[in-house]
Amino acid sequence: MVGNNRFKVGIYIRLSRDDGNIESDSIVSQRSLLNQYVKENNYNLIEEFVDDGYTGTNFDRPEFIRMMKDIEVGKINMIITKDMSRLGRDYIGTGELIEKYFPNNNVRYIAINDGIDTFIDNTNNDIAPFKAIMNDMYAKDISKKVKTSLHSRMKEGLYVSGRCPFGYMKDPNNKNHLIINGEQAETVRLIFDLALKGNTYHFIAQELTKRKIKTPASYYNYVWNTKCINTNCISQEYGVWVDTTIKSILTNQIYVGDTVQGKTKKINYKLKKTVKNKPNDFIIVENTHESIIDRDTFNYVQTLLPKNVKRPEKKRFYLLDGLLYCGDCKHRITIRYQNKTGRSYTTCDYYRTYSKYHVCTTHTNNYEVLESVILDNIKEVCKRYLDKNIIKNSIGSLEFEDNILKIKKQIESLEMTNNKLITNLDKSYMDMLKDIIDEEQYVRVSESIKKEIENNKLSIDNLKNEQTNSNKIDNKILEKHINEFLSLENPTRELIINLVEKIYIYQDKTIDIIFTFKNVT
Repeated sequence: MVGNNRFKVGIYIRLSRDDGNIESDSIVSQRSLLNQYVKENNYNLIEEFVDDGYTGTNFDRPEFIRMMKDIEVGKINMIITKDMSRLGRDYIGTGELIEKYFPNNNVRYIAINDGIDTFIDNTNNDIAPFKAIMNDMYAKDISKKVKTSLHSRMKEGLYVSGRCPFGYMKDPNNKNHLIINGEQAETVRLIFDLALKGNTYHFIAQELTKRKIKTPASYYNYVWNTKCINTNCISQEYGVWVDTTIKSILTNQIYVGDTVQGKTKKINYKLKKTVKNKPNDFIIVENTHESIIDRDTFNYVQTLLPKNVKRPEKKRFYLLDGLLYCGDCKHRITIRYQNKTGRSYTTCDYYRTYSKYHVCTTHTNNYEVLESVILDNIKEVCKRYLDKNIIKNSIGSLEFEDNILKIKKQIESLEMTNNKLITNLDKSYMDMLKDIIDEEQYVRVSESIKKEIENNKLSIDNLKNEQTNSNKIDNKILEKHINEFLSLENPTRELIINLVEKIYIYQDKTIDIIFTFKNVT
């Protein structure tokens, strides 16, 4: 058994509501079984991964994703599950993992109850694809039964969403019945009153924000990604009303006492992505709960709603697009084209969106001038870098070079993942507002996303420390990029990205360029 110590084990545990109430599938039972197996075989247990409440029909699970990252960095090289269904119920994805991903990464996989061990040639491994198909069929059958049950309850007029529409709350005596939430309902009535006067979505949104009326998001303890540099910023406590929220309230038939459900549907049981149903396919049951707005008022408001059609802007190419950040609030700097002058200018995106509420400042600059100054600055730093002979002839081993590149790609991947996660966090909240997901699902998803973001930030910090502490760089590649940049009159965007990580622009016109290479002052 001594040889088993070479395996760095990660045990993976998953439980979904689709699994029913089978005791052997509980988190506790799985953990006990796996720990006992590890102990009996004298394996080196490194990490435990637990996805509680996540379906096996896809692999978009926070702990599963963390496990894959640990495999890629070499932290673990062996995965153990109770059975294959814990790994996943998608036969294509599970097959890809067992047949390709694990072998390519030299990872041993064991499914205890199924007798599968990818490092041993046995018949159980041969029938693994068939087990995967059976697990997939089980998931499909469960999904169909759940869908049929929900559809039937919707037709009965029962409110089946976990999250209540703004203005309502669940009846404590009947979770499928809505009752009026007094404070929120007053806000709904105010919105309709303002709309009756012919005001636009934008005006109503500004008016509610000015009056310090809490947004729907603020009631759900939504974490606002705001960094106010002014003391009178109100967005933190009350939130900022936006046009889309106003529109969703003014057009929601729920406020006349009708239950409208089935607005969206999943493409299939394996994907989270939903598509909108046609209005004729909506499930509408009238007079299921007390109304906040009378039907005549609601119908009249629909005839007054503004057509806020925004003309799409022509996409222009900017050499520094995506690299510019506000030095004060750390949000992105956007570049906009002005038709009247034929020039482009920059502005803090956060200020532009929430300028009425005293967040950040303009950071307005002529883009053409700014680009010229920045390029001259980059050239100066690159020349200084070469002149000081920081680039050495000795490059080090190929192994080390590959490691540096690997670390850089890992950091970029994690940063890209975090940007997507932040977008998903915002999207999940909007999905909750649109009744695509319920409140319980939103809370669970948002907590999971926030946890993954923090884990990724920690990993990024560790990788950057590893880069810094090594005090070495891939000199040959860097020298090539610098010389190519200096030789070109008009450098390419690819070259800029190879040399520059971020560019911070401050309100006092100060520019701070963060280079991909270090030891430059």
